[in-house]
Amino acid sequence: MNLEIINIAADTKNNKDIKNHTHFMKLKNSVCGDEIQLKLIINRDKITDVGYQTESCIYCQASASLLSKISKNSKKGKIIKLCDEAKSFFEKDDKNLNNNLKLFSKLFVKENLSRKDCILLPFKAMKKIVSN
Repeated sequence: MNLEIINIAADTKNNKDIKNHTHFMKLKNSVCGDEIQLKLIINRDKITDVGYQTESCIYCQASASLLSKISKNSKKGKIIKLCDEAKSFFEKDDKNLNNNLKLFSKLFVKENLSRKDCILLPFKAMKKIVSN
């Protein structure tokens, strides 16, 4: 395991419960059992606050940490596009990151292909919550 991934996961600024959330999603990875809860405050199509809580592996925690940072103060449409790009990254043969995914460069590497379900769980939850 990569020390940089551990450091990313250790940034728990948005690992919190938001009591006055406007949107909520809970997902479980059927492959490994990872769970994530996302709570958002969305105002006029803009995500103004993000809180996540996980019972998951370090890869899911790191992904949730980065996604929460990039989602805060972003428009829903931008985040939907980002979630689609994340999924597409693991489905295509060309493993070059586009500019929107550069923040995830330590996670989105071919060595982590076997952990894609763990890494993508926060993205799946986020897309479901902002698509409604």
